[in-house]
Amino acid sequence: MPTSSPPTVRRVVFVDGVRTPFGRARKDGLYAHARADDLAVKTVRELLRRHPQLPPERVDDVALAATTQQGDQGLTLGRTVAMLSGLPPTVPGFAIDRMCAGAMTAVTTTAAAIGVGAQDVTIAGGVEHMGHHPMGFDADPNPRFTAERLVAADALNMGVTAENLHDRFPALTRERADAYGVASQEKYAAALAAGRIEPDLVPVALRDPEHGWGLATADEPPRPGTTVEAIAGLPTPFRPGGRVTAGTSAPLTDGAASCLLAAEDVAEELGLPVRMRMVSFAYAGVEPEVMGLGPVPATEKALARAGLTIDDIGLIEVNEAFAVQVLSFLDAFGIADDDPRVNPYGGAIAVGHPLASSGVRLMTQLARQFEERPEVRYGLTTMCVGLGQGGTVVWENPHFTEDAR
Repeated sequence: MPTSSPPTVRRVVFVDGVRTPFGRARKDGLYAHARADDLAVKTVRELLRRHPQLPPERVDDVALAATTQQGDQGLTLGRTVAMLSGLPPTVPGFAIDRMCAGAMTAVTTTAAAIGVGAQDVTIAGGVEHMGHHPMGFDADPNPRFTAERLVAADALNMGVTAENLHDRFPALTRERADAYGVASQEKYAAALAAGRIEPDLVPVALRDPEHGWGLATADEPPRPGTTVEAIAGLPTPFRPGGRVTAGTSAPLTDGAASCLLAAEDVAEELGLPVRMRMVSFAYAGVEPEVMGLGPVPATEKALARAGLTIDDIGLIEVNEAFAVQVLSFLDAFGIADDDPRVNPYGGAIAVGHPLASSGVRLMTQLARQFEERPEVRYGLTTMCVGLGQGGTVVWENPHFTEDAR
């Protein structure tokens, strides 16, 4: 009788990542007349275009995330986008949902399959057209959530959960949050001017019934020149006399992002670049009322699994759903508000947060920072998730050299 041996875990590498320019989710926004699935298609086609050495039939799976899976974000996105992108009909695909960490979960799910040898090459990403599909639109939360006091009545409002963080931790003041929000805008503007944003963007053709054809080549949400004085008087929409404002929150955004993953030996076989190596990942749950704390336990778990501490991490990409959420993460790990390791290119407060796509934006930016910083060996991408979760992935820099330290 034949015997089997357990599979050998293979190294998973991040080959490349791209995204669309991000647009504001409103009636006159960049993608007001664009389909969500078409935005995702643009990213997948761009990955294939950038890597002609990859035979399309070698893609083993396409995992695409969306938080609101309906309309042009429904119909099993991964399979839909695979077919529309021109991949062979033999390439399967599926949809995935972990709210804001959708694309991150698409990455870790397919990476796990690669790691055990079930797949060799995958495409993972996410899309969110919040202009067409506002968060929570048409959702029907089970009444037991509140009737049985499983969560607070307002725990499904992300802005309220941010206010709750301010309440729980008095050190998280509005003044700190305002300063962080302005810094995000400043860092993004500096990265854009230095040519560090555009290389990861894929232009998107637009058709507006009133204005005709156009081309999206730049992010729409950023507000360069924002000052602390300018946002000090902004209203607090989630609570009268609160502390969370538009200046310290990620704007509602439309956009898509996708990446190419492979086993390291397969990347070498096909001549694909290795921009990052996956080290570990973890997800964790917290009270939904303070969902912004999710990155803390997720990072603790991911670091423990990697045998690392936060002091080993030279670059941190943390999603800026709200400034207070980032500050709570920094305080938990004893990191200064202006630590240069954190979001060197700015973050979602400036560039926007198209929910399920943001995880791959974080990864793509970290990969570019690794290339610039060979003295950094490890980095991480982390984000909070609605309903009280967090996700973290630890990455290794393939360009690391001891001599660069």
